Amino acid sequence: MNSNNLYFDYNSTTPIDPRVLDAMLPFLKENFANPSSTHHFGQNINEKVKQAREQIVNFINAESKELIFTSGATEAINLAIKGIAENYSGKGKHIITVSTEHKAVLDTCKYLESKGYEITYLPVQPNGLIDLKYFEKTIRPDTILVSVMFVNNETGVIQPIKEIASTTHKKGTLFMTDATQAVGKIAVDVDDLGVDLLCFSGHKMYAPKGIGALFVRQRGNKVKLIPQIHGGGHEQGLRSGTLNVPGIIALGKACEIASQEMFDNQVKICDLRNILESQLLKLPKTSLNCDSNNRIFNTTNICIKGQDANILIGRMKNIAVSNGSACSSAVIEPSYVLKALGLSDEDAFASIRFSLGKYNTIEDIETVINKIKEVTQ
Repeated sequence: MNSNNLYFDYNSTTPIDPRVLDAMLPFLKENFANPSSTHHFGQNINEKVKQAREQIVNFINAESKELIFTSGATEAINLAIKGIAENYSGKGKHIITVSTEHKAVLDTCKYLESKGYEITYLPVQPNGLIDLKYFEKTIRPDTILVSVMFVNNETGVIQPIKEIASTTHKKGTLFMTDATQAVGKIAVDVDDLGVDLLCFSGHKMYAPKGIGALFVRQRGNKVKLIPQIHGGGHEQGLRSGTLNVPGIIALGKACEIASQEMFDNQVKICDLRNILESQLLKLPKTSLNCDSNNRIFNTTNICIKGQDANILIGRMKNIAVSNGSACSSAVIEPSYVLKALGLSDEDAFASIRFSLGKYNTIEDIETVINKIKEVTQ
């Protein structure tokens, strides 16, 4: 990014870490063979893929056979939810999710509704968390899946995934979490959390776009999915298609780096976020969307009453921030996530999300604070 540009949209996408780029480049150049080929060149690449797979599963405490490579979290979500829906329809056709989930989950569930499935969309409280007692009451004998996002992409709210998964399992139902905004930022251990399915994406953790993964539990209560892409039987038959080797190598390297550095990054980024947030909340008619607890350390979503976030963003020409999810930004309507928290249309339109990353500096923070002051006067 041009040195004159300041980036505060890490929840949308991250730059590639130079070390990740260095790791993947040879697999775009001389090491280009297909890992499914039986010749020497292909088998050498296959060994590199296996090594990257080990890096990734070690990072989330899974096993090699439990990781399915995809093109990103959206594909992983589709495979998980549709795959469960088709395979377990004999038990029932009821799925539970949350009204503030990413569109990848919500749109997939809307599609299943058109196929005769019943979806319960849990509301959230003003702090962004679901009501656990209400949630437990919604689980039925015909419920086949509960899907709750780990970290919300717009507000940073962290749901109590371990507790939700435990409640789900006590009712004899499978549990999935979209951990796209969590993996690479905070510790994610699939066994400690007790999840059956978990997805994430490389471009949220300093790897390139176009690579993601789905964890599908095979130990204990083995989870079975119906594949959604056919043709070749790759990834244990669950995701056909030639593997994105450069992306896989990059994701493995990103996991290795995160395992070594994410806790130090958390301290630094949290300090920067807190400075930014505290200064912006001193401005007239500003408020924090959701409370300051139960949030990921890099995100703040602030309402500047009486302002139009789109106009403010347009006036901050060299500063990248967001007024909602990047996947929904082309739609001119108030954020459904903020509306679910109880915000009016006007306040939702007046809200800006700042999401920080490891390349932000205190100078960046000072610049954006001054710019916000300037454009809101």
